Amino acid sequence: MLVLGIETSCDETGVALVEDGRRVRSNVLADQQTLHARYGGVVPEIASRAHVDLLHPAVEQACALGGARLSDVDAVAVTIGPGLAGSLLVGVAAAKAYALALDRPLLGVNHLVAHVYANVLDHGTLPLPAVVFVVSGGHTSLLAMDADGGFRGLGQTIDDAAGEAYDKVARVLGLGYPGGPVVDRLARDGDPAAVRFPRALLDDGSDDFSFSGLKTAVLRHVRAAGPDLNVADVAASFQEAVVDVQISKVVGVAKREGLDTVLLGGGVAANSRLRARLAAEADALGLRLLIPSPALCTDNGAMVACAGSFALERGEHTPLDVGADPNLHIVPGFGRRAPRRPKRRR
Repeated sequence: MLVLGIETSCDETGVALVEDGRRVRSNVLADQQTLHARYGGVVPEIASRAHVDLLHPAVEQACALGGARLSDVDAVAVTIGPGLAGSLLVGVAAAKAYALALDRPLLGVNHLVAHVYANVLDHGTLPLPAVVFVVSGGHTSLLAMDADGGFRGLGQTIDDAAGEAYDKVARVLGLGYPGGPVVDRLARDGDPAAVRFPRALLDDGSDDFSFSGLKTAVLRHVRAAGPDLNVADVAASFQEAVVDVQISKVVGVAKREGLDTVLLGGGVAANSRLRARLAAEADALGLRLLIPSPALCTDNGAMVACAGSFALERGEHTPLDVGADPNLHIVPGFGRRAPRRPKRRR
C-alpha cells in the first residue's frame, strides 16, 4: 500500500510517499523560512501563495525520488487542520484533485495526530496506551492515547505555546526567526542557572501550561541588563524554565495515569535539551520514551502519509467535499486555548 502524503498547514510544503505505513520511500520538504524571516514570523498570505508554487513540483520530486508514478499511489492523505486557513486550503484542494483524477481514496488527517504517528516511522508499532505530548510553534497539548488509538485531552497551553515563546524570546534577544533552533544552539554555551526565570503553573496541580509570563520576564531582564547582557546565559536559563515545566507535567501525568510509555511529537520535540532531560528522567523512572528523529519532528508529508495509512487500514475514507478546518481539535472540545484564569484581587 503506497500513500501520498501532503502537508501544508503552515509555512512548509511537505510531500512524501510512504509504503505500508512504515517505510518512507521519499520525503520532500520545501520550507519558506527565507520568505518570512524579514517579517519575524510567518505571513499567512505569503505562505499560501508559496504553497501554490511549490506543491506540484514537490509531488513530482517525491514520485521521482520514491521510484513511483502517481498512478502507483493507492491513496492520498492530506492535512485538513489545524493550521493557517489559506495554507490548508492549498493542500486540501490539491489532494482532492489528485484523488479525483487518480480515482483513489482521500484521507483527511489531523496535523497533531500526524505528529504522533511520526514515531511509527522511526520506532515501529506504537506501544499503547501512552502519554502523548505534542509541542510545536502553535500547540502545547498533553493527552492520553488509548490502546485503540483514541485520544483523551488532559492539558494544554492557556496562552503562548512553547514554540511561540521561543520565537518571541529570540526576537527580544535579536536572534531572528525561527527562534527555536537558534535559542537551542546558543543555550549550549550558556549557564541554565544564571537567571532564575519563573516556572508558571509548575505546582498548581493542573496539566496546563503557561509561557506568556516567562516571555515577559525575559524581556524585563534584557532591558534591565543593558550592555552587560549575556545572551547565551539568558537563552539557557529561558530554555531550562520551559523544559522544567514540560518534564514536570509529562512525568506527573504518566505517574497519575499509570502509563509507562511517553510519545513526543511536534517541532519543539526536536529541542536538544528537552530530548536529553526527558530521556534521562524516563530512564530513571523506568518509562519508555519515543521521540521522532529531528527531521520528522518538523512538519512533513511522511507523518501525514503514515497517519493516513493507518486510517485506511481502519477502513476510513474522507469525502471529497471535506473542508479545511484551521481550528480542528485532536479531541472534540479540546485543543482550544483554555480561558485565562482571573487575577486574584489584592
